[in-house]
This record gives sequence, structure tokens and C-alpha cells, in this order.
Amino acid sequence: MNPMMFVLASAAPSQQQGAGSSFGFFLPIILIFVIMYFLMFRPQAKKQKEMRKMLEALQKGDRVITIGGILGTVAGLKEKENIVILKIADNVKVEVSKTAIARKLAEGEAGGE
Repeated sequence: MNPMMFVLASAAPSQQQGAGSSFGFFLPIILIFVIMYFLMFRPQAKKQKEMRKMLEALQKGDRVITIGGILGTVAGLKEKENIVILKIADNVKVEVSKTAIARKLAEGEAGGE
């Protein structure tokens, strides 16, 4: 019986070491996901939130630039359809989706004119 007890006693610590090594294996993977969250996902979510606020705050008379590079002044808004009416020249107005607005230009900013 003594040899049997010796085998059982020596097998028990190896099971505990196996559980500890699996935690050690997953720790770097968990750390990589945490770092990715703070370096990639969180800043992107912050940019999207700022963009959404800017689009919601658009008013008639604001100068904007679209993702296509068209400069214009907001002539009107269709809130239900999420459409912005841009005046790009005298007697020239175009309707664009709100999501096509890249950014709002500052008061003194020419925007490439």
C-alpha cells in the first residue's frame, strides 16, 4: 500500500501546477485585450461620440465640409430624413446625408478656398 500512497501523493501537486499554468497562459491574452481597448476601441468610441454631437448641433448658417470635399453653408435641415441642405454657390443647393458631413468649419477657417 505504501507505493500506492506515494503515487497518489505525487500526482496531486501536478494537478495544481497545471491549473496555475493555465492561468499564466491566459494572463497575457487578457492583458493584450485590455491594452487594445484603451489604445484602439475607447478612442474610436470617443471620436464617434464627438462626431454625433457635432452633427446634432448643426444649425442653419454653419459652414461645413463633406467627406467628398464639398464646401458649403447649411441652408436647412430635414431632421426626419437626416438630410442637410447645403448652399454651395449662389442659387445652387444640394441635399446630402447628415453622415456625409466630415466637419464643421470654424468662423475664420477658409477650408481650402
